[in-house]
Amino acid sequence: MRTEKFLEHHGVSTNPFAEEDAQTDPVFKNRCRTNTYHPVWDKVFGDPGDPATSIVFGEKGAGKTAMRLQIMGKLADHNRDHPQSKIWVIEYDDFNPYLDRFADRLPARKQRQSSKVLEEWKLWDHMDAILSLGVTNLVNLILGVQGPGNPSANRIKNDVRNKLDKHQKRDLLLLAACYDDSLAESFAARTAKLRRKLWYGGWSSMWTAVTGWSVSIAMLGLVAWLWHTGMLTKTWGWLAAILAAAAWIPWLLRWWRCHFEARGIAKNVRVLKRDVRSLRRLLMRMADRDLLGQPLPNRRRTDDRYELFAKFQGVLHSLGYSGITVLVDRVDEPHLVNGSVELMRDFVWSMLDNKFLKQPGVGLKLLLASELVEHLNRESREFHQRARIDKQNMIPSLDWTGEALYDLANARLDACAIDGKSPNLRSMFADQVTDQRLIDAFRSLRVPRNLFKFLYRVIVAHCNSHTDADPVWQIDPNTFEATFAVYSREQAATDRGLSAS
Repeated sequence: MRTEKFLEHHGVSTNPFAEEDAQTDPVFKNRCRTNTYHPVWDKVFGDPGDPATSIVFGEKGAGKTAMRLQIMGKLADHNRDHPQSKIWVIEYDDFNPYLDRFADRLPARKQRQSSKVLEEWKLWDHMDAILSLGVTNLVNLILGVQGPGNPSANRIKNDVRNKLDKHQKRDLLLLAACYDDSLAESFAARTAKLRRKLWYGGWSSMWTAVTGWSVSIAMLGLVAWLWHTGMLTKTWGWLAAILAAAAWIPWLLRWWRCHFEARGIAKNVRVLKRDVRSLRRLLMRMADRDLLGQPLPNRRRTDDRYELFAKFQGVLHSLGYSGITVLVDRVDEPHLVNGSVELMRDFVWSMLDNKFLKQPGVGLKLLLASELVEHLNRESREFHQRARIDKQNMIPSLDWTGEALYDLANARLDACAIDGKSPNLRSMFADQVTDQRLIDAFRSLRVPRNLFKFLYRVIVAHCNSHTDADPVWQIDPNTFEATFAVYSREQAATDRGLSAS
């Protein structure tokens, strides 16, 4: 018997249990995202008008990625309804590009071992990566470029130059110089377009070059006139040369200062590749008064990054964004981590800093693997004083009860219902498979991913046991119990394998 025929009989248009990953699950994204939430949803999401940090620990398949997608959707709705107090969304979930560039900066002996690479990763590297994502997205929107990974919640109008004052235009150019990471076009072309969009001329930055050229041309003209009149002497020639060279001293000093700053940025922003010459040219086009005393990420420390975060928030505030939400997910997936709990710890632990997690106007949603809880509980008193986990809205386990999973299965059936039908899980099973038996079985499955795998498998097993000519519309107890026993053994073996690794 075809599974489609079985599902249609129960009023279901498509198999709601075929997909296992929320990232690629059309049923979740199109139908369940706005009305099916985990019981701890309110604590994690909080008040979008006042972003706050939450730390969630959940095992694989518990719904962390689904929760991230729901947060994004809710924030998009909030921004649409509150255009003057929107929330800027940064998705920090693809770490491979940053880790690859970071590893390239390390000595060859450290590059060969993932543990050595991640031991070198510090909080300011996380901050650089987050700023890069946020700034690149902002520049893409200003320039009208549809870059990859632009969150749907982030939208701005075209009158940017009228909303930013001259200091914020300078801040945005500095942020773009340090963190814009678009591969769509060259750095020089992007910054030139951004300058034109912002109407940031920076002509006062050219006075040293203008002075140098003016004096040089004047001295050349003087020498030519003296030679033509026969009055040129060696003394006059040397004097003209010295004056022409002296006129370029301010420009050379400025060039060296900008080169030094550019080299420091390129060296210490370790998660990005920065070209010193392009950076120097951009800094040379900015007036001295605009650069004097400004924070730059040219040292390995967090102080400058916090100030740059504040500048980024200032620019966003003028564009109608009152806060920032950073979504951290999939920390077990980078190839340098490869699911290792110890490597996840090395990568994530630097973010557990109360000053970083409690930045005003910034809410971080850390969706982490459940295995990290044990390492967290073993940490020292000093670590807990620095992290202040008790203040971070921590969810120690993203648990699902059997009843919650039962309701979730029914919600997905309802989301895939044929018009006018009201399918439910109860009607798919024989009366001998009681509701309590279903709930007890679902409780042992623990997470939605296991639930979907099992229900898909038991429906297929039932359909394979019958023909289209002689259909049976309810799953009998023997099929249910046999499929459940096989799946439970496989899941136990998988769990043992993960624990051993």
